[in-house]
Amino acid sequence: MKILVTAGNTLVPIDRVRGITNIFTGRTGATIALHAHRRGHDVILLTSHPETAEALRAPDQSLERRWSLRHYFTFDDLRERMHAAVQGERLDVVIHSAAVSDYRTVGVFAPAPGTSFHAESASFTSLDGSPRFLDRVASKVKSDENELWLRLTRTPKLVDMLRPDWGFRGLLVKFKLEVEVSEDRLLEIAERSRTQSGADLMVANTLEGASQWALLGPIEAQYQKVTRHELADRLLARI
Repeated sequence: MKILVTAGNTLVPIDRVRGITNIFTGRTGATIALHAHRRGHDVILLTSHPETAEALRAPDQSLERRWSLRHYFTFDDLRERMHAAVQGERLDVVIHSAAVSDYRTVGVFAPAPGTSFHAESASFTSLDGSPRFLDRVASKVKSDENELWLRLTRTPKLVDMLRPDWGFRGLLVKFKLEVEVSEDRLLEIAERSRTQSGADLMVANTLEGASQWALLGPIEAQYQKVTRHELADRLLARI
């Protein structure tokens, strides 16, 4: 089978030299991609951290055949390259493990003179009663402002675009990470999210337990708790 694995983190720019990103390095996705290649699949690994895959590769694993490593950096890069792969490759499986930005910057502002924010009451005040902000969008936002305010808007969910917008008809694996929730609550969130995206399988975990375990399913209508070490093989056995 031909498998696309997305891995790593995306960046959304604030200006030409600054951006907002997250902490993930793509280790899980790279591990899955390498295991899939060992099983004889044709693999495309689309990652923001190509060095992770090289660090995880076993010395005896040659990647000269059935392996394509593609790099992205920003959210827009990932969207463009995912779309191109879905449209241009005959993909059987998409394993979407990349940690994608939920918001992007659409404005950078500084309070106008006389405008201030009160954290205790979460309110603005100004000398004339009408809080005002000055647009500070530039190639490089100046560092002499006492404070800056970023306006963020939601990014489109790439995993939700795969089927209705890009026409992917193969097997889809979605990943979901939550923070400080119980396993029962995680299971509820995971199954609702899987259904929303039209995914066939879900890998769900918490930030607190991500290095130890994940929930994988549905397998025979149930989710199974698997260790981090066995996740790649258990997942690939289902596809």
